[in-house]
Amino acid sequence: MVNRLNNPHAPKCTSRTPACLSNPLIKILCILALLLSTALAHEARCLAQAGGHELYGDLKVDESKVQGTTVLSYVVILYSTSGNVLGRLSLPNRGRYQFLNLADADYDVAVEVENKEIARVRVSVHSPFRTDFRRDIELEWRTEFKTTSKPATVFADDFYKRSRANEKFFRAAQSAVDQKKYETAISSLRELLKSDPADFQAWTELGTIYLMQQQLEQAEQSYLAALRQRPMFFLALLDLGRLNLMQKKFARSIEVLAQAVKARRQSPDANYFLAEAYLESKKGSLAVDYFKEALRLAPQGMAEAHLRLAALYNGAGMKSKAVAEYEQFLKKKPDYPDRQKLEKYIAENKKR
Repeated sequence: MVNRLNNPHAPKCTSRTPACLSNPLIKILCILALLLSTALAHEARCLAQAGGHELYGDLKVDESKVQGTTVLSYVVILYSTSGNVLGRLSLPNRGRYQFLNLADADYDVAVEVENKEIARVRVSVHSPFRTDFRRDIELEWRTEFKTTSKPATVFADDFYKRSRANEKFFRAAQSAVDQKKYETAISSLRELLKSDPADFQAWTELGTIYLMQQQLEQAEQSYLAALRQRPMFFLALLDLGRLNLMQKKFARSIEVLAQAVKARRQSPDANYFLAEAYLESKKGSLAVDYFKEALRLAPQGMAEAHLRLAALYNGAGMKSKAVAEYEQFLKKKPDYPDRQKLEKYIAENKKR
């Protein structure tokens, strides 16, 4: 080892030159390290600002005190704190909701049944790095659930009577999902389906579990198996249609969601997602009626459809109709972040 303090040929350090920078090679390495740390810090800040967070959780509803018909599906809606709808999902009891690519912010997660909000929680999503945030929602029905739909819309086809042994498998699968033992849940459902492949609810539950694990191909095959047994089972149709929409299989999504609307015309979700599928397929004229129907069925919950309609009307040069949609949207969402932008459009295009 060379003792540079006693080496007359070693570079001399002045009071203005740190010893670590007196060597040109070390100086270059120091500069590179500084640039790298600056770049990493910038990337971390960008990730936090741009989002990338995931918010997920399980919806658990204690229905043990319900007499008669129970709820087959719930709608979980993600709102910004200003009231804008950022996402919505239709789930069975004990299902998992999941919202991806969220920016640092506070959010509201609401649960609806037949277009009526029954719960809302505030969730804080803040981290300097991409992070998964979990918030389970546990509810209890304390009175009998009474449907507001007409008797003709009570869907007896949604129910399936299974054997006592298979009912144990089904409950075991649900319990395993509660404990995040997804492989155990899959195994229980597979055992059930070996003895009774006609159990369309079990196939749909299996598809939901695969979807939770982002195993999209297996989820799709499970939903298809459910529909082979019960072609008009609404929940399987809706979930498969949304899955196809996520996979950008727009033509297939339209086909499936059209069946979902046929199975349950009073579903705002089915109408809305069918409209989205048409929109993604560049068939805006076909999307209009379904956006309107979603708004009729859930005027507040589907307020975002006004923005979709306004964009379609504006693109077609029908600015007065676009103005009307923006005005209706702002009445429902007065705290919309881009309110001034919409008000400017209204002022510039509204007929005097």
